[in-house]
Amino acid sequence: MPKLQLNIETDYGTLTVSGDTQEEILEALSLLTDDFLDEISDKLSVLDLKQTEDRLRNIVRIGQNGPVIVTRAEISHYEAIGLVLYSMKNQEATSKKIRERLEASGKDVIVAARLNEMRKRGHVFKPSGKGSEYRLTSKGMAWVDDEVVEKIRKSG
Repeated sequence: MPKLQLNIETDYGTLTVSGDTQEEILEALSLLTDDFLDEISDKLSVLDLKQTEDRLRNIVRIGQNGPVIVTRAEISHYEAIGLVLYSMKNQEATSKKIRERLEASGKDVIVAARLNEMRKRGHVFKPSGKGSEYRLTSKGMAWVDDEVVEKIRKSG
């Protein structure tokens, strides 16, 4: 009898569950609890943050309390917010957390107004059911990657 295989696409990759019978597949699926999936997501986000930190070396330092902008390059308020969000877990944070990280970076920014303008530009959005958290859109991620980081690297 052929082996059965089920591929499940997730945000962090493909999970493959296999078995010899339908019952084995169902049993294997029952092992994929919310706690297990959350733990996988947490461990992968740590790896993600490490890659982000490497990419932003000499621009942003990621400490225990979150990112701190360390570049001496002149950047706009929007770019500073973009860098902070880009460096956060899941590229999301509340406006309060963003303001705290900007203050820790020595930046004085009126965060709420800038976030509203960034929403209009399509760089950030508020995920439904997430309360007051903002997240970078794919357009916002590309903007930070392709424009902000490149501008800072060229000026330094």
